[in-house]
Amino acid sequence: MKSKALPQFERTQILLGGDGIEQLRGQHVFVAGLGGVGSYCTEALARAGIGRLTLMDHDVVATSNINRQLPALLSTVGQSKAELMRARIADINPDCAVTLIRTFLGRENVHELVPADCDYVVDCIDSMACKVALVGYSVSIGLSVASSMGAGNKLDPSRIRVADISETRVCPLAREMRKHLRELGIKQGVLTVYTDESPRATLPPQPVDRGRPRSVNGTISYMPPLFGFMLAGAVINRLLVGSEAG
Repeated sequence: MKSKALPQFERTQILLGGDGIEQLRGQHVFVAGLGGVGSYCTEALARAGIGRLTLMDHDVVATSNINRQLPALLSTVGQSKAELMRARIADINPDCAVTLIRTFLGRENVHELVPADCDYVVDCIDSMACKVALVGYSVSIGLSVASSMGAGNKLDPSRIRVADISETRVCPLAREMRKHLRELGIKQGVLTVYTDESPRATLPPQPVDRGRPRSVNGTISYMPPLFGFMLAGAVINRLLVGSEAG
């Protein structure tokens, strides 16, 4: 006998049916990066009723995050993004099991951080080296992967696309990602959210607190969240395959 959906998911059950609710409740999604894309993706997954989330982000909220990141407020500057997202999820669905990983992912530790039992890996990381490490390793062990490309320096929401990595075009980040994945023997099979809008010019490289100077991408309030929602929607639709809603 199927359990009744929690009251906050009654409208979702009307859309997905009992099988769909149970399907999502039984899924485990790993989200890497809780910035403008990852924070909104995570909340959309939680509000859809995903039963288990592993969230990875080592960073704290900065004032410059406020224009686009879900947990970023003047009152939360300096607080852990991961902890803030866990608190939001607990207030949405207390039954969702949330695991936090507050460390930096790289090629040397990716095998220790990616949960081998997850149903989907969602890459919302900014750093190319870290993206390649995460996506490459996840594909190598047979995990399903969805990856966000660049939302910075873009303004047109109508140009956001969902496609296999092999079908992406225009986006410079996607081009670079394809190149590095090919070096790992990966040519396709990575679900990708990107935009075919030509990017606007960046500012010259700027000094930063850590690492070498790098170009600063401009961002607008709605583009990273839309990338996050598109990622969540694409993942949820694939997780529902086989249910009465799929």
